[in-house]
Amino acid sequence: MNKTQAYLRHQDSYVLVERHAPLVKRIAQHLLARLPSSVLLDDLIQAGMIGLLEATRNFDGSKGASFETYAGIRIRGAMLDEIRRGDWVPRSVHRNSRAIAEAIENVEQSHGRDARDTEVAARMGVSLGEYHAMLQDVSCGKIIGIEDLGVSEDVIGHPDDASHGGFDDLAAERFQGALAEHISRLPEREALVLSLYYDEELNLREIGEVLSVSESRVSQIHSQAMHRLRARLRDWNL
Repeated sequence: MNKTQAYLRHQDSYVLVERHAPLVKRIAQHLLARLPSSVLLDDLIQAGMIGLLEATRNFDGSKGASFETYAGIRIRGAMLDEIRRGDWVPRSVHRNSRAIAEAIENVEQSHGRDARDTEVAARMGVSLGEYHAMLQDVSCGKIIGIEDLGVSEDVIGHPDDASHGGFDDLAAERFQGALAEHISRLPEREALVLSLYYDEELNLREIGEVLSVSESRVSQIHSQAMHRLRARLRDWNL
């Protein structure tokens, strides 16, 4: 690459960063709604900007994806990496998360239907209030997203990585099909919360206004939906 090409590419990157900086803030605000108050918006934005810069360097438009889609994945990934490096989540939260998914799986296998809150709590040997508190702690203490259920963003594929293909593409396609099927089978309120959060990009407070429930209750519903999916998709996590 000669100096002229390098300069033009630098200018193109500058334009992309300037144009998509608001995307970084939007993703940061969306994540912040699920995090403790100790996490600062500015820290998320800083990590996201690094992800955006990496996206401008690695994006290949010939692969078919739009830059905004590609950048969104890299921005969110950079924010999650930064948060996970801190690992401020107590071990008890991780244990409770696993226990909730296992209890949901056991109840649903026993009854052949959606597990109710009371049944999961009974299976775990805790009161309903304690179970809801666990859901709240897990939701605030751990970022659980669709990409955490058994397939990584790497398997879904990045436009700059030509090594992904064949088996990985088939695995990702089948996982997405299984995920869509299991989401459609969630209890109506849980499916609605996921749709409003991931598709409509509403935050927890806005979803609470739609459902006429508190923000903390939305957080519990979201957490339970994700644990229910994790239990039902356990085979994909092997």
